[in-house]
Amino acid sequence: MIKHVELFNDGQRRWLYFGRDPERNGSIIDTNEYVVVNNGRAAMLDPGGVQVFPPYVAALSRLIPMGSVDFLVASHQDPDVVSSLPLWLQLCPETRTLVPTPWVTFISHLSDGRLVEGIPDQGMSLPLGGSDDLRLIPAHYLHASGNFSLYDPVAKILFTGDIGAALLPGRDQEVFVADFAHHVQYMEAFHRRWMPSESAKQSWLALVRKLDIELLCPQHGSIFRGPDVAKFLDWFDALEVGNAWDF
Repeated sequence: MIKHVELFNDGQRRWLYFGRDPERNGSIIDTNEYVVVNNGRAAMLDPGGVQVFPPYVAALSRLIPMGSVDFLVASHQDPDVVSSLPLWLQLCPETRTLVPTPWVTFISHLSDGRLVEGIPDQGMSLPLGGSDDLRLIPAHYLHASGNFSLYDPVAKILFTGDIGAALLPGRDQEVFVADFAHHVQYMEAFHRRWMPSESAKQSWLALVRKLDIELLCPQHGSIFRGPDVAKFLDWFDALEVGNAWDF
């Protein structure tokens, strides 16, 4: 059974978190899945791999109608992000699939001929439930050549995909970062290996430092909240990346 936490709810907008599956195969990386709901309409962010689909759909279907899912949004192309797409499209056939434009022809191999829509390189607003304030923000080369974060100015949540990811030991099941200094050991090797471009890192930081962020939500590991958001941005800023032989 994967864990479920409601991250935000003001009566109109909700953010739902799913993760920490203690029954997953140990060879499979643990992932976080997020759903944003606005006026009763839902968007799934990085819906996950094939293996996570059964527990995830069981948990999600208890909270929202499956017919309310208007969008499946993939931040990039990795199998832990999007290999469950064929299963979701069987369950929610009217759902629109949005992916970075460079990955459209690749991810379309999973769509059974159904349209996969490209997110423009410069980003776009996500028209969910009659609102267009959800913003897909470029995060290219962090780590995929086509990659996006998503910002919600109402909930003050930034979904970051693999930026901020941590490979936690099995005993660590914290949804939120409890001790930033201790948490760094689970992030450093991942970011040094998978974030290949200093200039791309600085471009993303310049964008997100302008935002009011209460929760920074990665696809792996724990969520940063409050003061730990700034701590992460400062840590990432100072981290040397793009050196292929120095991990």
